[in-house]
Amino acid sequence: MTLKHVVIGKLHWLRLCISPRWWYRFYWDTDSISYTCISRMPGPNRISWHDLECYGLPENTTAVINVAGQNILDPKQRWSEGFKQNVINSRVETTKSLAKAITCTKANAFVTISGVSYYKPNNKEYTEESKCEKYDFLSVITSFQIVSELCHEWEAAAQLPKDSNIRQTTIRSGVVLGKTGGMIKQIYLPFFFGLGGPIANGNQYMPWIHISDLVNLFLFSIENKTVHGILNGVAPQIITNKEFTNAFASVIRRPACIPVPRIFLNSIFSKERAKIMLEGQKVIPKRVKELGFQYQYVDINCACAEN
Repeated sequence: MTLKHVVIGKLHWLRLCISPRWWYRFYWDTDSISYTCISRMPGPNRISWHDLECYGLPENTTAVINVAGQNILDPKQRWSEGFKQNVINSRVETTKSLAKAITCTKANAFVTISGVSYYKPNNKEYTEESKCEKYDFLSVITSFQIVSELCHEWEAAAQLPKDSNIRQTTIRSGVVLGKTGGMIKQIYLPFFFGLGGPIANGNQYMPWIHISDLVNLFLFSIENKTVHGILNGVAPQIITNKEFTNAFASVIRRPACIPVPRIFLNSIFSKERAKIMLEGQKVIPKRVKELGFQYQYVDINCACAEN
């Protein structure tokens, strides 16, 4: 697909990792491709969400990527009804706005992000074809049960009219490993000072993906006409939180023998948010591999070493 102008809805906590400058520096020819980033405030190569509502997308838009969303695990934010609504609006409402706007353009591709919390935590192996019912807020927005319904509503908000000619892809991302955002940034200091350890018993699955592979997967999705539908944005290697902890501690040469107690996470994040860290899914990127996507980091030790 010929890329001329790409619009990117920004993800707040990965703004440094997944920025247009990062992508273009390594992958795109900036002389032939222009971009617009949607953020809270206008600026060079940027428009605000308010501008999007009022004026729509640039006329020459050929692809839209949406990775917008409030960091749900921000420890500075109390798990209040107001913050929950911000989490919903930053994902569902922004996605609805882009889905509405893109139908008024001649864009070829619409790629959005979701999460593996779409799948219910258990020992079942999930592929992109697996069907799951809503099981809580991060799966039912009603009654504030937050992981699974959020993902369902998020994905539903991205749906385009059935008669649309725009190719649509949703990437269900796992835990993102990157230096300047995501899990590594949050845990680095405790691990560096020897205070790191597994979360609770560490036996929960931890579907993960390196930031480079996630960025490549977005590019792969907008550049290849055969790519559409659901993609599991996770590495092929299935690991537990304990295995990740050992790999990361080994790379930075620090002990990691102090488990993070469940009661501590419940008190800091609330039981609903703590579930994200205390429970995990066994997710397989079946379609991603079938489509021929090439991972740079298939082993957790290599991914941690790169960080």
